[in-house]
Amino acid sequence: MSDYQNDIDSVASLKEAQGGTWAAISPEYAARMRAQNRFKTGLDIAKYTAGIMRKDMADYDANSSKYTQSLGCWHGFIGQQKLISIKKHFNSTDKKYLYLSGWMIAALRSDFGPLPDQSMHEKTSVSGLIEELYTFLRQADAREMGGLFRELDAARETGDSAKEAEVQDKLNNFQTHVVPIIADIDAGFGNAESTYLLAKRMIEAGACAIQLENQVSDEKQCGHQDGKVTVPHEDFLAKIRAVRYAFLELGVDDGVIVARTDSLGAGLTKQIAVTHEPGDLGDQYNAFLDCEEVSAADMNNGDVVINRGGKLLRPKRLPSNLFQFRQGTGEDRCVLDSITSLQNGADLLWIETEKPHVGQIGGMVNRIREVIPNAKLVYNNSPSFNWTLNFRQQVFDAWSEAGKDVSAYNRADLMNVEYDETELATVADDKIRSFQADSAREAGIFHHLITLPTYHTAALSTDNLAKEYFGEQGMLGYVAGVQRKEIRQGIACVKHQNMAGSDIGDDHKGYFAGEAALKAGGKDNTMNQF
Repeated sequence: MSDYQNDIDSVASLKEAQGGTWAAISPEYAARMRAQNRFKTGLDIAKYTAGIMRKDMADYDANSSKYTQSLGCWHGFIGQQKLISIKKHFNSTDKKYLYLSGWMIAALRSDFGPLPDQSMHEKTSVSGLIEELYTFLRQADAREMGGLFRELDAARETGDSAKEAEVQDKLNNFQTHVVPIIADIDAGFGNAESTYLLAKRMIEAGACAIQLENQVSDEKQCGHQDGKVTVPHEDFLAKIRAVRYAFLELGVDDGVIVARTDSLGAGLTKQIAVTHEPGDLGDQYNAFLDCEEVSAADMNNGDVVINRGGKLLRPKRLPSNLFQFRQGTGEDRCVLDSITSLQNGADLLWIETEKPHVGQIGGMVNRIREVIPNAKLVYNNSPSFNWTLNFRQQVFDAWSEAGKDVSAYNRADLMNVEYDETELATVADDKIRSFQADSAREAGIFHHLITLPTYHTAALSTDNLAKEYFGEQGMLGYVAGVQRKEIRQGIACVKHQNMAGSDIGDDHKGYFAGEAALKAGGKDNTMNQF
């Protein structure tokens, strides 16, 4: 609010210069509208939030307990309610971000209807959701600030100077709901030029951080599905450079690039990399291929062979015309992917794993840090993992190794509710609870996110409501299960008219029409019951 008085003075000067034709314009009302619309463009947001991320990355480098978190949101309202809740519970949005998941765009936001996470949805739906999220976050600012302005006016009317000073302090120290978004660009939706064009749209919509993965664009798969196909490093690095150029062109000089490798679970490649000399990046990529040594006489029609050190090697080619990597090379490929990405302009890493295991993740990060000491991760605390079963099995295995009696447990059936009150389940839950702090400390994870949480919470809450409302509880199913909880937990949208902008509209009507304004928030508005 440091510019608030300056804005009042500025509009007052403009008003005076009009020679009386602006007599009905209130400089303070105009200043309030400016304050409620702090971010004029998506680029303003991208520049502001990039600075936040850079500061947070430096904070983490100095102290690994200062990691950051986010939840994936598939609609502007969901993102808005998340940030309102964070401010309510923690009085700060510090180190809390939003995540934009390509999976949820495919499943929930495509004009084709629900789709799998295979880059088949419209590419511009990504930038569209970024813009929508920030529209709702900016509206949350306007709504909260509007309430404070109304409190300020009430304090002035009653001559309550103490209350006026209290409200003014809240306005002076107002913290915006606008936070960084880490936005998923999948594999770039085409070649490097396509990646650049989409990255520009995403940045113009407000994205300060773009996550890019090393799968082929035309056959991209969800990181937790089979059949993933990676591209040679030079192809991926060209796309990283394309995103960096997009940031620089638009003046977001400290934009953040998250380089994701799917190599741990990807056993296939579409291309044999170009190599010019032994040991170069292309040669290193090809060295992971599953090959057999052949002679000219052994070669079949159409065979592809590689010359390495004077030997002819025939890569294993599948009927799909894809080439197969050697088993057991996934971790080495992840490490090489990560190092080369950081050496070529990426800022953060994302390693997609098949389970949430601090030791496994930390082992790879330690190898990367031998070359890049400040390497750090964005990590998917994925709903694709069965967290309960995974951590119970991790405890089971640790106890077995330590010689502890585990005969009371069936390792394959540890998800069973019968184990919920056991010592093993309690220890596993404690490890789940501390997973983010532990892995931030021991595995270099700077940012923890859950990709699809609000997809699952929407389904779960709807299931609970449907069961009660359409069952014996009838209307009590809604009242007891939803509204009563909203009121008692202080959920802002229980006043849904206010949340949709009714009070903001009333304020504007007053600005525009004065006493003649027809307002919606009078005594007969049923919202007053809350």
